[in-house]
Amino acid sequence: MPHPNDKVIISCAVTGSVHTPTMSPYLPLTPDQIAEQAIEAAEAGAAILHLHARDPADGRPTADPAVFAQFVPRIRDACDAVINITTGGSTRMTLAERLAYPLIAKPEMCSLNMGSMNFSIHPVARRITEWQHEWEKPYVEGMEDLIFRNTFADIRHILRVLGEEAGTRFEFECYDIGHLYNLAHFVDEGLVKGPLFIQGIFGILGGLGPDPENLMTMKTTADRLFGRGQYRFSVLGAGRHQMPLLTMGAVLGGNVRVGLEDSLYLGRGQLAMTCAEQVRKIRRILDELSLDVATPAEARAMLGLKGVQAVAF
Repeated sequence: MPHPNDKVIISCAVTGSVHTPTMSPYLPLTPDQIAEQAIEAAEAGAAILHLHARDPADGRPTADPAVFAQFVPRIRDACDAVINITTGGSTRMTLAERLAYPLIAKPEMCSLNMGSMNFSIHPVARRITEWQHEWEKPYVEGMEDLIFRNTFADIRHILRVLGEEAGTRFEFECYDIGHLYNLAHFVDEGLVKGPLFIQGIFGILGGLGPDPENLMTMKTTADRLFGRGQYRFSVLGAGRHQMPLLTMGAVLGGNVRVGLEDSLYLGRGQLAMTCAEQVRKIRRILDELSLDVATPAEARAMLGLKGVQAVAF
């Protein structure tokens, strides 16, 4: 992978929109909980904080800018981590809903899924007999018949209104090899310029499986499309695959992403009580590999970000 001598950027995805309150009592749901876990993760070493919002009443995903506004400025004021706002939201949100807060905040970074796809955890519902909230079971089971939409026109629109017009850079989320080719298309069109930050995602039903061979395939494909040393790669392993795949990615010169959005667990059968626990665990692994962790300032320089002083929130 590129930049083998660089420090490792740790991203932390704090809550996401996939897991539900029944699945873990530690999943941050309220603005206070999201802010507290994000700030603790930054203090533990996360240089980038990837943020979704939840309805504080029942924990369902929301795109309401008023909810984001209850925790994003608080995080900004408490730490210097790069704030990365989702443009993915959830599979049930329209593009306008997903962009509502990013267009207000104009953050340094946003996530951007590089293609439409089946995205589901519906088999998980079979293992749960009692749910805390009425919305949870139909939400999880309903993923079986939903498409996570990100058309070429959607992506072009996001690149224009956030990238070109707001100076936001992107965590390009690639769930499959085809997503790399989609990104290469936009590079060829002149709509995306480096430095590229590519988040390879493994272990989500509908995307690439968590096999180590798939990580290597994504790496070699990215090398071929973008040029070895011309992009920065990060690894996201879903669920129990989190730490093994992140370790492999780091050995190969990549960056890493943890957080309760990606995995509710710290180890076999052990729920993570905070995102910071996962940050500290991957830091210990990186230390044993003799790899240094990037500070937020170093991450900003590596990714060509505009700096927190240029954001609107």
